[in-house]
Amino acid sequence: MKFPTTRPLSSFPFPLPLPITFMDSSKLFSTTNASRESHKFSGEAAISLEEWRGWGTTSTVPAIVTQVVHDLNLLEKDVDADMVFGGNHGKLSGGFKVQEDKKHRAKYQSLGDSQQKLQFFSARQIACRVLGSRGYLCQKCWLPSDDCMCSKLITCPLWNRIRFWLYMHPKDFLRQNNTGKLLWQVFGVQAATLCLYGIAEHEEMMWDALKLADIDSANSTPTAEDVADDRPAAFAPSPLFCPSFISIRKDKVWCLYPNKNAAANSVKDSMAELSFAHVEEHPEMTDGAHSLNFILIDGTWSNSGAMFSRLKERYKLMWGEEEIPCIMLNTGASLMHKLRPQPSWDRTCTAAAAIGLLDELHGLPNFVSYGLDKQAEALEDAVEVLLEALTARRLRMGRSITRKQRHNRDIL
Repeated sequence: MKFPTTRPLSSFPFPLPLPITFMDSSKLFSTTNASRESHKFSGEAAISLEEWRGWGTTSTVPAIVTQVVHDLNLLEKDVDADMVFGGNHGKLSGGFKVQEDKKHRAKYQSLGDSQQKLQFFSARQIACRVLGSRGYLCQKCWLPSDDCMCSKLITCPLWNRIRFWLYMHPKDFLRQNNTGKLLWQVFGVQAATLCLYGIAEHEEMMWDALKLADIDSANSTPTAEDVADDRPAAFAPSPLFCPSFISIRKDKVWCLYPNKNAAANSVKDSMAELSFAHVEEHPEMTDGAHSLNFILIDGTWSNSGAMFSRLKERYKLMWGEEEIPCIMLNTGASLMHKLRPQPSWDRTCTAAAAIGLLDELHGLPNFVSYGLDKQAEALEDAVEVLLEALTARRLRMGRSITRKQRHNRDIL
Protein backbone atom coordinates (compact mmCIF):
# COMPACT_ATOMS: atom_id res chain seq x y z
CA MET A 1 0.00 0.00 0.00
CA LYS A 2 1.03 3.60 -0.53
CA PHE A 3 1.82 5.86 2.33
CA PRO A 4 -0.77 8.58 2.91
CA THR A 5 -0.48 11.82 0.98
CA THR A 6 -2.50 13.67 3.63
CA ARG A 7 -1.48 14.28 7.22
CA PRO A 8 1.06 11.54 8.12
CA LEU A 9 0.27 9.05 10.87
CA SER A 10 3.78 9.22 12.25
CA SER A 11 6.63 11.66 12.49
CA PHE A 12 9.52 9.28 12.01
CA PRO A 13 10.90 7.48 8.93
CA PHE A 14 10.49 3.74 8.36
CA PRO A 15 11.91 1.18 8.61
CA LEU A 16 14.74 2.66 10.65
CA PRO A 17 14.85 0.82 13.99
CA LEU A 18 14.71 2.74 17.23
CA PRO A 19 17.56 2.40 19.69
CA ILE A 20 17.21 -0.29 22.29
CA THR A 21 17.11 1.25 25.74
CA PHE A 22 17.51 -0.67 28.98
CA MET A 23 17.48 0.40 32.59
CA ASP A 24 20.60 0.28 34.70
CA SER A 25 21.40 -3.35 35.54
CA SER A 26 21.10 -2.75 39.30
CA LYS A 27 17.59 -1.36 38.78
CA LEU A 28 16.78 -4.11 36.32
CA PHE A 29 17.28 -6.92 38.82
CA SER A 30 15.64 -5.07 41.68
CA THR A 31 12.51 -4.18 39.69
CA THR A 32 9.51 -6.42 40.23
CA ASN A 33 7.75 -7.34 37.00
CA ALA A 34 4.15 -7.17 38.21
CA SER A 35 2.73 -8.35 34.90
CA ARG A 36 4.45 -11.70 35.39
CA GLU A 37 3.49 -12.21 39.02
CA SER A 38 0.74 -14.61 39.92
CA HIS A 39 -2.10 -13.40 42.08
CA LYS A 40 -5.04 -15.02 43.75
CA PHE A 41 -8.50 -14.22 42.47
CA SER A 42 -10.48 -12.13 44.95
CA GLY A 43 -13.71 -10.17 44.98
CA GLU A 44 -17.22 -10.94 43.84
CA ALA A 45 -17.55 -14.29 42.12
CA ALA A 46 -19.98 -13.16 39.43
CA ILE A 47 -19.50 -10.40 36.86
CA SER A 48 -21.99 -7.61 37.49
CA LEU A 49 -23.54 -5.53 34.72
CA GLU A 50 -21.76 -2.45 36.03
CA GLU A 51 -18.38 -4.19 35.94
CA TRP A 52 -19.02 -5.69 32.50
CA ARG A 53 -19.93 -2.37 30.94
CA GLY A 54 -17.02 -0.73 32.69
CA TRP A 55 -14.67 -2.60 30.35
CA GLY A 56 -16.11 -0.77 27.33
CA THR A 57 -19.07 -2.89 26.21
CA THR A 58 -22.71 -1.78 25.91
CA SER A 59 -24.31 -5.24 26.17
CA THR A 60 -25.66 -7.23 29.07
CA VAL A 61 -23.32 -9.84 30.54
CA PRO A 62 -23.31 -12.72 28.02
CA ALA A 63 -25.00 -15.81 29.43
CA ILE A 64 -22.18 -18.13 28.40
CA VAL A 65 -19.58 -15.89 30.11
CA THR A 66 -21.67 -15.98 33.29
CA GLN A 67 -21.81 -19.77 33.04
CA VAL A 68 -18.04 -20.08 32.62
CA VAL A 69 -17.46 -17.89 35.69
CA HIS A 70 -19.93 -20.02 37.66
CA ASP A 71 -18.13 -23.22 36.59
CA LEU A 72 -14.76 -21.77 37.59
CA ASN A 73 -16.03 -20.95 41.05
CA LEU A 74 -17.53 -24.42 41.49
CA LEU A 75 -14.27 -26.03 40.41
CA GLU A 76 -12.34 -23.89 42.89
CA LYS A 77 -14.46 -25.33 45.68
CA ASP A 78 -14.38 -28.91 44.36
CA VAL A 79 -10.59 -29.17 43.99
CA ASP A 80 -9.86 -27.06 47.09
CA ALA A 81 -7.36 -24.96 45.18
CA ASP A 82 -7.17 -21.20 44.77
CA MET A 83 -7.97 -19.64 41.42
CA VAL A 84 -4.68 -17.98 40.54
CA PHE A 85 -3.85 -15.88 37.50
CA GLY A 86 -0.39 -15.20 36.10
CA GLY A 87 1.26 -13.92 32.95
CA ASN A 88 -0.85 -11.02 31.71
CA HIS A 89 -3.35 -11.64 34.55
CA GLY A 90 -5.73 -13.35 32.15
CA LYS A 91 -4.16 -16.81 32.24
CA LEU A 92 -4.72 -19.34 34.98
CA SER A 93 -1.65 -20.70 36.69
CA GLY A 94 -0.64 -23.09 39.45
CA GLY A 95 -2.45 -26.22 40.56
CA PHE A 96 -5.87 -24.82 39.74
CA LYS A 97 -4.81 -24.38 36.11
CA VAL A 98 -3.98 -28.09 35.81
CA GLN A 99 -7.41 -29.11 37.06
CA GLU A 100 -9.26 -26.50 35.03
CA ASP A 101 -7.35 -27.39 31.89
CA LYS A 102 -8.52 -31.00 32.11
CA LYS A 103 -12.10 -29.94 32.69
CA HIS A 104 -12.27 -27.36 29.93
CA ARG A 105 -10.68 -29.72 27.39
CA ALA A 106 -13.26 -32.37 28.21
CA LYS A 107 -16.02 -29.79 27.92
CA TYR A 108 -14.72 -28.56 24.58
CA GLN A 109 -14.51 -32.09 23.16
CA SER A 110 -18.07 -32.84 24.28
CA LEU A 111 -19.41 -30.00 22.13
CA GLY A 112 -20.29 -31.41 18.74
CA ASP A 113 -21.24 -28.15 17.06
CA SER A 114 -18.52 -25.82 15.76
CA GLN A 115 -20.53 -22.78 16.80
CA GLN A 116 -20.79 -24.05 20.36
CA LYS A 117 -17.06 -24.70 20.43
CA LEU A 118 -16.32 -21.16 19.23
CA GLN A 119 -18.68 -19.64 21.77
CA PHE A 120 -17.18 -21.69 24.60
CA PHE A 121 -13.63 -20.79 23.55
CA SER A 122 -14.48 -17.08 23.40
CA ALA A 123 -16.38 -17.08 26.69
CA ARG A 124 -13.57 -18.83 28.56
CA GLN A 125 -10.99 -16.38 27.24
CA ILE A 126 -13.13 -13.40 28.19
CA ALA A 127 -14.13 -14.72 31.62
CA CYS A 128 -10.52 -15.39 32.62
CA ARG A 129 -9.40 -11.99 31.39
CA VAL A 130 -12.09 -10.16 33.34
CA LEU A 131 -11.53 -12.12 36.57
CA GLY A 132 -7.75 -11.94 36.31
CA SER A 133 -7.72 -8.21 35.58
CA ARG A 134 -9.81 -7.15 38.59
CA GLY A 135 -7.88 -4.76 40.76
CA TYR A 136 -4.99 -4.79 38.28
CA LEU A 137 -6.10 -3.08 35.07
CA CYS A 138 -7.88 0.24 34.77
CA GLN A 139 -11.27 -0.57 33.28
CA LYS A 140 -11.21 2.43 30.96
CA CYS A 141 -7.76 2.25 29.35
CA TRP A 142 -6.89 -1.43 30.04
CA LEU A 143 -3.48 -0.48 31.45
CA PRO A 144 -2.20 -1.42 34.92
CA SER A 145 -3.46 1.08 37.46
CA ASP A 146 0.05 2.45 38.04
CA ASP A 147 0.26 3.30 34.32
CA CYS A 148 -3.29 4.60 33.79
CA MET A 149 -3.43 7.14 30.95
CA CYS A 150 -7.10 8.19 31.26
CA SER A 151 -6.29 11.67 32.59
CA LYS A 152 -4.30 12.43 29.44
CA LEU A 153 -6.99 11.43 26.94
CA ILE A 154 -9.16 14.11 25.35
CA THR A 155 -12.59 13.04 24.13
CA CYS A 156 -14.10 14.24 20.88
CA PRO A 157 -17.59 13.68 19.44
CA LEU A 158 -17.69 11.69 16.22
CA TRP A 159 -19.88 12.93 13.38
CA ASN A 160 -23.24 11.30 14.07
CA ARG A 161 -23.55 9.79 10.57
CA ILE A 162 -20.60 7.46 11.17
CA ARG A 163 -20.59 4.43 13.41
CA PHE A 164 -17.61 2.16 14.03
CA TRP A 165 -17.96 -1.49 15.01
CA LEU A 166 -14.90 -2.94 16.75
CA TYR A 167 -15.10 -6.64 15.90
CA MET A 168 -12.58 -7.83 18.46
CA HIS A 169 -11.00 -11.25 18.98
CA PRO A 170 -11.23 -12.50 22.61
CA LYS A 171 -7.43 -12.69 22.82
CA ASP A 172 -7.28 -8.94 22.17
CA PHE A 173 -9.89 -8.15 24.82
CA LEU A 174 -8.21 -6.27 27.71
CA ARG A 175 -4.88 -6.42 25.89
CA GLN A 176 -2.79 -3.48 27.10
CA ASN A 177 -1.42 -2.44 23.70
CA ASN A 178 -4.76 -2.84 21.91
CA THR A 179 -5.59 0.34 19.95
CA GLY A 180 -9.22 -0.44 19.12
CA LYS A 181 -10.23 0.55 22.65
CA LEU A 182 -9.10 4.10 21.86
CA LEU A 183 -12.05 4.60 19.51
CA TRP A 184 -14.69 4.39 22.21
CA GLN A 185 -12.45 6.15 24.72
CA VAL A 186 -12.28 9.13 22.37
CA PHE A 187 -15.64 8.96 20.55
CA GLY A 188 -17.84 7.13 23.08
CA VAL A 189 -19.30 3.62 23.21
CA GLN A 190 -22.31 4.50 21.04
CA ALA A 191 -20.14 5.87 18.22
CA ALA A 192 -17.58 3.03 18.44
CA THR A 193 -19.21 -0.15 19.68
CA LEU A 194 -17.35 -3.23 20.89
CA CYS A 195 -18.44 -6.54 19.35
CA LEU A 196 -16.63 -9.63 20.66
CA TYR A 197 -16.01 -12.43 18.18
CA GLY A 198 -17.86 -15.62 19.10
CA ILE A 199 -20.17 -13.98 21.66
CA ALA A 200 -23.73 -14.42 20.36
CA GLU A 201 -25.20 -11.42 22.17
CA HIS A 202 -22.57 -9.11 20.72
CA GLU A 203 -22.71 -10.43 17.18
CA GLU A 204 -26.52 -10.31 17.11
CA MET A 205 -26.44 -6.74 18.44
CA MET A 206 -24.17 -5.68 15.59
CA TRP A 207 -26.05 -7.45 12.82
CA ASP A 208 -29.42 -6.24 14.06
CA ALA A 209 -28.12 -2.68 13.81
CA LEU A 210 -26.68 -3.32 10.35
CA LYS A 211 -30.05 -4.67 9.18
CA LEU A 212 -31.63 -1.36 10.10
CA ALA A 213 -29.02 0.41 8.01
CA ASP A 214 -30.35 -1.40 4.93
CA ILE A 215 -34.02 -0.48 5.41
CA ASP A 216 -35.36 2.50 3.49
CA SER A 217 -36.77 4.51 6.39
CA ALA A 218 -38.51 6.90 3.99
CA ASN A 219 -40.68 4.20 2.49
CA SER A 220 -41.04 1.52 5.16
CA THR A 221 -40.81 0.97 8.88
CA PRO A 222 -38.96 -2.16 10.09
CA THR A 223 -41.04 -4.57 12.09
CA ALA A 224 -39.86 -6.90 14.83
CA GLU A 225 -40.08 -9.71 12.29
CA ASP A 226 -37.83 -7.80 9.89
CA VAL A 227 -35.12 -7.35 12.50
CA ALA A 228 -35.32 -10.97 13.66
CA ASP A 229 -35.41 -12.52 10.18
CA ASP A 230 -32.05 -13.39 8.65
CA ARG A 231 -33.43 -14.39 5.27
CA PRO A 232 -32.05 -12.29 2.39
CA ALA A 233 -35.58 -12.02 0.89
CA ALA A 234 -36.66 -9.95 3.89
CA PHE A 235 -34.35 -7.16 2.79
CA ALA A 236 -34.90 -6.21 -0.83
CA PRO A 237 -32.48 -3.65 -2.30
CA SER A 238 -33.31 -0.17 -1.06
CA PRO A 239 -31.82 3.31 -1.72
CA LEU A 240 -29.06 4.60 0.48
CA PHE A 241 -31.31 7.41 1.63
CA CYS A 242 -34.83 8.59 0.78
CA PRO A 243 -35.56 9.34 -2.94
CA SER A 244 -34.31 12.94 -2.85
CA PHE A 245 -30.82 11.76 -1.88
CA ILE A 246 -27.98 10.80 -4.18
CA SER A 247 -27.59 7.01 -3.92
CA ILE A 248 -25.17 4.53 -5.46
CA ARG A 249 -25.38 1.62 -2.98
CA LYS A 250 -28.17 -0.42 -1.42
CA ASP A 251 -26.27 -0.81 1.86
CA LYS A 252 -24.29 1.35 4.24
CA VAL A 253 -21.94 -1.31 5.58
CA TRP A 254 -18.25 -1.58 4.82
CA CYS A 255 -15.39 -3.59 6.26
CA LEU A 256 -11.93 -2.09 6.61
CA TYR A 257 -9.95 -5.16 5.67
CA PRO A 258 -7.47 -5.92 2.83
CA ASN A 259 -9.54 -8.68 1.18
CA LYS A 260 -7.21 -10.16 -1.44
CA ASN A 261 -9.94 -12.36 -2.94
CA ALA A 262 -12.17 -9.51 -4.08
CA ALA A 263 -11.76 -6.03 -5.45
CA ALA A 264 -11.73 -3.40 -2.73
CA ASN A 265 -12.88 0.12 -3.51
CA SER A 266 -11.12 3.23 -2.34
CA VAL A 267 -12.81 5.70 -0.02
CA LYS A 268 -13.32 8.03 -2.99
CA ASP A 269 -14.90 5.30 -5.12
CA SER A 270 -17.29 4.33 -2.32
CA MET A 271 -18.21 7.70 -0.84
CA ALA A 272 -17.67 10.48 -3.41
CA GLU A 273 -21.31 10.49 -4.58
CA LEU A 274 -23.01 10.36 -1.17
CA SER A 275 -24.96 13.36 0.07
CA PHE A 276 -26.12 14.08 3.61
CA ALA A 277 -27.44 17.58 2.99
CA HIS A 278 -31.10 16.70 3.51
CA VAL A 279 -30.41 14.55 6.56
CA GLU A 280 -28.31 17.26 8.22
CA GLU A 281 -31.28 19.64 7.91
CA HIS A 282 -33.35 17.24 10.02
CA PRO A 283 -31.54 16.43 13.31
CA GLU A 284 -34.34 14.04 14.27
CA MET A 285 -33.10 11.63 11.58
CA THR A 286 -30.61 9.95 13.90
CA ASP A 287 -31.58 6.31 13.34
CA GLY A 288 -29.26 3.70 11.88
CA ALA A 289 -30.84 4.05 8.45
CA HIS A 290 -28.93 7.31 8.00
CA SER A 291 -25.52 6.16 9.25
CA LEU A 292 -22.44 4.77 7.55
CA ASN A 293 -21.29 1.62 9.36
CA PHE A 294 -17.64 0.60 9.29
CA ILE A 295 -16.52 -2.76 10.70
CA LEU A 296 -12.92 -2.84 11.91
CA ILE A 297 -11.50 -6.30 12.55
CA ASP A 298 -9.53 -6.00 15.78
CA GLY A 299 -7.27 -9.01 16.18
CA THR A 300 -3.89 -10.35 15.20
CA TRP A 301 -3.35 -11.00 11.52
CA SER A 302 -3.29 -14.74 12.19
CA ASN A 303 -6.79 -14.51 13.72
CA SER A 304 -8.29 -11.94 11.37
CA GLY A 305 -8.79 -14.41 8.51
CA ALA A 306 -11.25 -16.52 10.50
CA MET A 307 -12.99 -13.38 11.75
CA PHE A 308 -13.38 -12.02 8.23
CA SER A 309 -14.74 -15.36 7.00
CA ARG A 310 -17.37 -15.28 9.74
CA LEU A 311 -18.40 -11.78 8.68
CA LYS A 312 -18.69 -12.89 5.06
CA GLU A 313 -20.87 -15.87 5.97
CA ARG A 314 -23.30 -13.71 7.94
CA TYR A 315 -23.31 -11.00 5.26
CA LYS A 316 -24.18 -13.59 2.62
CA LEU A 317 -26.98 -14.99 4.77
CA MET A 318 -28.39 -11.51 5.32
CA TRP A 319 -28.05 -9.96 1.88
CA GLY A 320 -27.35 -12.91 -0.42
CA GLU A 321 -24.01 -11.56 -1.64
CA GLU A 322 -20.74 -13.49 -1.74
CA GLU A 323 -18.48 -10.65 -0.68
CA ILE A 324 -18.88 -8.03 2.01
CA PRO A 325 -17.91 -4.59 0.63
CA CYS A 326 -14.35 -3.70 1.63
CA ILE A 327 -12.54 -0.39 1.55
CA MET A 328 -8.86 -0.02 0.75
CA LEU A 329 -7.07 2.72 2.67
CA ASN A 330 -3.85 4.58 1.93
CA THR A 331 -2.61 4.33 5.50
CA GLY A 332 1.05 4.00 6.28
CA ALA A 333 2.76 2.65 9.38
CA SER A 334 1.30 3.96 12.63
CA LEU A 335 3.09 5.19 15.73
CA MET A 336 2.47 1.80 17.34
CA HIS A 337 5.03 0.23 14.99
CA LYS A 338 7.60 1.45 17.49
CA LEU A 339 6.48 -1.08 20.10
CA ARG A 340 4.22 -3.50 18.26
CA PRO A 341 5.45 -4.55 14.80
CA GLN A 342 3.14 -5.67 12.01
CA PRO A 343 3.89 -8.57 9.63
CA SER A 344 4.62 -6.06 6.84
CA TRP A 345 4.74 -2.31 6.39
CA ASP A 346 1.46 -2.25 4.42
CA ARG A 347 -0.48 -3.36 7.52
CA THR A 348 -1.38 -1.15 10.41
CA CYS A 349 -3.18 -1.08 13.76
CA THR A 350 -6.93 -0.66 14.27
CA ALA A 351 -6.80 2.95 15.42
CA ALA A 352 -4.57 3.93 12.49
CA ALA A 353 -7.08 2.39 10.08
CA ALA A 354 -9.83 4.54 11.57
CA ILE A 355 -7.59 7.60 11.39
CA GLY A 356 -6.86 6.90 7.73
CA LEU A 357 -10.55 6.51 6.93
CA LEU A 358 -11.50 9.78 8.60
CA ASP A 359 -8.63 11.60 6.89
CA GLU A 360 -9.60 10.30 3.45
CA LEU A 361 -13.27 11.09 3.99
CA HIS A 362 -12.35 14.63 5.00
CA GLY A 363 -10.55 14.99 1.66
CA LEU A 364 -13.83 14.53 -0.24
CA PRO A 365 -15.83 17.71 -1.00
CA ASN A 366 -19.09 16.18 0.27
CA PHE A 367 -17.55 15.38 3.69
CA VAL A 368 -15.25 18.35 4.25
CA SER A 369 -17.71 20.29 6.42
CA TYR A 370 -18.13 17.63 9.12
CA GLY A 371 -14.85 18.15 10.98
CA LEU A 372 -13.53 14.66 10.32
CA ASP A 373 -9.96 15.95 10.21
CA LYS A 374 -10.25 17.15 13.81
CA GLN A 375 -11.76 13.83 14.83
CA ALA A 376 -8.89 11.98 13.15
CA GLU A 377 -6.41 14.22 14.94
CA ALA A 378 -8.04 13.52 18.31
CA LEU A 379 -7.72 9.77 17.72
CA GLU A 380 -4.11 10.12 16.61
CA ASP A 381 -3.35 12.08 19.78
CA ALA A 382 -4.82 9.16 21.76
CA VAL A 383 -2.51 6.73 19.96
CA GLU A 384 0.43 8.90 20.97
CA VAL A 385 -0.77 8.93 24.59
CA LEU A 386 -1.00 5.12 24.56
CA LEU A 387 2.47 4.81 23.04
CA GLU A 388 3.94 7.10 25.71
CA ALA A 389 2.22 5.15 28.49
CA LEU A 390 3.43 1.79 27.19
CA THR A 391 6.94 3.13 26.65
CA ALA A 392 7.09 4.52 30.20
CA ARG A 393 5.91 1.20 31.57
CA ARG A 394 8.54 -0.75 29.64
CA LEU A 395 11.27 1.52 30.92
CA ARG A 396 9.99 1.25 34.45
CA MET A 397 9.96 -2.55 34.21
CA GLY A 398 13.45 -2.65 32.70
CA ARG A 399 12.32 -3.90 29.32
CA SER A 400 13.32 -2.90 25.81
CA ILE A 401 11.27 -0.14 24.19
CA THR A 402 11.65 -1.54 20.70
CA ARG A 403 10.96 -4.86 19.03
CA LYS A 404 12.89 -6.98 16.59
CA GLN A 405 11.69 -6.43 13.05
CA ARG A 406 9.47 -9.25 11.80
CA HIS A 407 9.88 -8.49 8.10
CA ASN A 408 12.93 -8.21 5.90
CA ARG A 409 11.79 -5.70 3.29
CA ASP A 410 9.31 -2.92 2.70
CA ILE A 411 6.08 -3.58 0.88
CA LEU A 412 5.62 -0.96 -1.81
